[in-house]
Amino acid sequence: MDPISQGTVGAAFAQSAADKKNIVKISVVGFLAGLAPDLDVLIQSPTDPVLFLEYHRQFTHSLFFIPFGALIVAALVFPLVKKYLSFKTTYVASFLGYATHGLLDACTSYGTVLFWPFSNERITWNNISIVDPLLTIPALILLALAVKTNRRRFSFLAVGWIVSYLALGFVQYERALSSGFKLAQSRGHSAERMTLKPSFGNLILWKSIYQHGDSFYVDAIRAGRTLTWCRGESIKIFDYQYHLPDLEENSQQKEDIERFRWFSQDYLGFQGDKNLVTDVRYSMVPNQIAPMWGLVIDERQGTNGHAAWWESRDLDDESLTLFMEMLLGRKCTAT
Repeated sequence: MDPISQGTVGAAFAQSAADKKNIVKISVVGFLAGLAPDLDVLIQSPTDPVLFLEYHRQFTHSLFFIPFGALIVAALVFPLVKKYLSFKTTYVASFLGYATHGLLDACTSYGTVLFWPFSNERITWNNISIVDPLLTIPALILLALAVKTNRRRFSFLAVGWIVSYLALGFVQYERALSSGFKLAQSRGHSAERMTLKPSFGNLILWKSIYQHGDSFYVDAIRAGRTLTWCRGESIKIFDYQYHLPDLEENSQQKEDIERFRWFSQDYLGFQGDKNLVTDVRYSMVPNQIAPMWGLVIDERQGTNGHAAWWESRDLDDESLTLFMEMLLGRKCTAT
């Protein structure tokens, strides 16, 4: 999730173990520990565009790395707080803050390698958007009240809000999932696999992607008081022989595509006008296939050249209007 949310959740859990005399310092330690795992974004290469995808949300986010990550944070922070906190207290706060990070990231659709080094599977629970102010803002307010009043009851309320909101996300996911299968059946399709993810900043409008035959079908599902469909688009599943028949079998670009396949959980599409291998899971408007990122392939590069990274996160006025209309239920039909 976004850094503010990660820090807020880390501070909330650390605060819940604090006493009144050190609640402010514990909050700072927990906030910093909640941010720390994302330092893995520094692992990147100017020549290898896929390296950062492989290492972001990897070992620093693993459940098994938590004790070591917390120890590193505590060792770095302790010289700044040793007048107020013992090393044990600093470590406990760091542990609680650090431990929340990977679990919270796994609640999103991006994918988190929670069980490294025993598994390289990207865990995605898909019960919250990567950015959701409805999770973060109330928790921040409760944290501020805890600091201002020096009362941990607000810390517990913040933790309760976070857990309850994430639980609501699971409920909404199950509602949207059942509607997604119903939508596929209405088309006479058998959904061989299906993924749902909440759209930006809410738990009401969900992006649905399912596979039928050689295509992905992308729709939006609105899970309000009633379930409605915002029918979308389809795209042929990426296939080397069909889309890139001239790409050399042992080329670096093909290896890059396979690494990107792992990152995207095998939801690969192709945009021919850009020679772009895309991640179908992500688009600015949930019932569209217009990609947010991908790999540009140049078949003339030969064996050794890397693919080029491409991204576009622009949301024009027309797309924003369409998104808001779907969120409000004006572009969707009853299931």
